[in-house]
Amino acid sequence: MSKISNLLIAATSSGSGKTTLTLGLLRALKNRQLEVQPFKCGPDYIDTKYHDLASHGHSINLDLFLSSPDHVKQLYAKHSASKDVCVTEGVMGLFDGYDRMQGSSAQIAELLDIPVVLVINAKSMAYSAAAMLYGFKNFYKNIDVVGVVFNFVGSESHYHFLKEACKDVGIEPLGYLPKQADIEIPSRHLGLSLDKEFCFDHFADKVASFIEKHIDINRLLEITKQERPVVSLADKKITNKNLKNAVAYDEAFNFFYYENIEYLKELGDVTFFSPLWDKELPKADFIYLPGGYPELHLSALSENKSMHESIRNYIENGGKLLAECGGMMYLCSSITDKDGNVYPMVDVLKQNATMQQMRLKLGYRSLSYNGQNIKGHEFHYSKIANAENSISIAKIYNAKGIEVDAKLFRYKNLIAGYTHIYWAQLDLLSLFE
Repeated sequence: MSKISNLLIAATSSGSGKTTLTLGLLRALKNRQLEVQPFKCGPDYIDTKYHDLASHGHSINLDLFLSSPDHVKQLYAKHSASKDVCVTEGVMGLFDGYDRMQGSSAQIAELLDIPVVLVINAKSMAYSAAAMLYGFKNFYKNIDVVGVVFNFVGSESHYHFLKEACKDVGIEPLGYLPKQADIEIPSRHLGLSLDKEFCFDHFADKVASFIEKHIDINRLLEITKQERPVVSLADKKITNKNLKNAVAYDEAFNFFYYENIEYLKELGDVTFFSPLWDKELPKADFIYLPGGYPELHLSALSENKSMHESIRNYIENGGKLLAECGGMMYLCSSITDKDGNVYPMVDVLKQNATMQQMRLKLGYRSLSYNGQNIKGHEFHYSKIANAENSISIAKIYNAKGIEVDAKLFRYKNLIAGYTHIYWAQLDLLSLFE
């Protein structure tokens, strides 16, 4: 059986630099002409977009709240089948899950038997790193922490102390990243920035060069080499129904799980369209309006009246449409920006979305609807200004099973809400029954 390098880049806490290391490593491996497959622990749909840009591939979410262990194993084996290297970016700290370790990077590493490479923020730290490394190596024996990369290192002599800590703990030091402002990723209010002004290719190549200089990539690939995962039988057989599926995809709408789109391809054809620039919907049996950054394109979205009319006609005539977060906001009567300016929208949902007095709503969601337990994730700053006038068709709970005030709306065959649903294991069409 052939071998493949598998590694999970984890951290002691958020902000340690695992995303920067992951992106630079993905680009460095691509520049070496290696076939690399990126993965992301957890529900994040923005980090995966950066993975796509860095690797010129498709990053896959591995999430044990949204999906079953068998589904995660199937995804990992399927997408790694023809690759040379698999790089999985962790979420938060290594052991941080939605309930203790549940849903954590460590749980993914254990399930898939992936070697772990730690990233540690070493600013203002020397030999004390030994105690931290010892704890992360020995806290949970069912995972294998094989190496460490230190970030924000002040000098070569600083790194010498850190290497001594590694030696005494038995974890291999793989290099360090000095503090350098121009390899830090700019941020926006909703996760990482996807601004056009941010030249990602130039940034990725710069970080890749930086990592090639400071990290022993050859050794990293050597100590993480394993037997290639075996592709098992698919956990769900989907029957092709020859459906025509249309997915909104442009600067305003682009947050979706790759595997959801793969599911639609199993149902039939998938066409992409732009609510920003196209004048009408394509012919379709099912429309998907994902989340994104509609608040950054309010004028253009509001002015495209012919698309509004096309969507209204589709819905009024019984067309099936699922809208999530930003897609749901677009279907409201209006969206108010943070300065109080009101922009008319599609006006199918008789409610108003607003960016004023922004407060973060974040977390896993379980939706009890139509006899199904639907899993998803919520991450937004906007709100529905007159939500008290709208009735939810589902009971919605957080990861602890506590009911939350989120809602799922329905009008004819339109289903809409703030939750980003993971439907790769669902009977999607049964939602509309």
